[in-house]
Amino acid sequence: MPIVIAEISIVPLGTTTPSLSHFVANVEKVLEDFKNIKSLLTPMGTVLEGELDEILAAVRKMHETPFLNGAQRVSTRISIDDRRDKTLSMTQKIEAVKSKLTNQ
Repeated sequence: MPIVIAEISIVPLGTTTPSLSHFVANVEKVLEDFKNIKSLLTPMGTVLEGELDEILAAVRKMHETPFLNGAQRVSTRISIDDRRDKTLSMTQKIEAVKSKLTNQ
């Protein structure tokens, strides 16, 4: 199965505090169970690289985690880049942009 790149942002709502870092930490811990997925935590979400089926399974588990930690509502946004004509990687996508910045 081809490799995809996905970006996920999970926002717990209905919490007792405006600070969400403990929710984010618990969501990130879920990825320890998915050894074949590469991940990159960013200030506004997490970028995942792996097979689509495994990423979707991870997203499902990540989405459920805030509920298990007291959130009353969870908003999850997912963006998937699924390119079939060549292999994708997070590194390649970044390098492609950087190479164009140096050529201008």
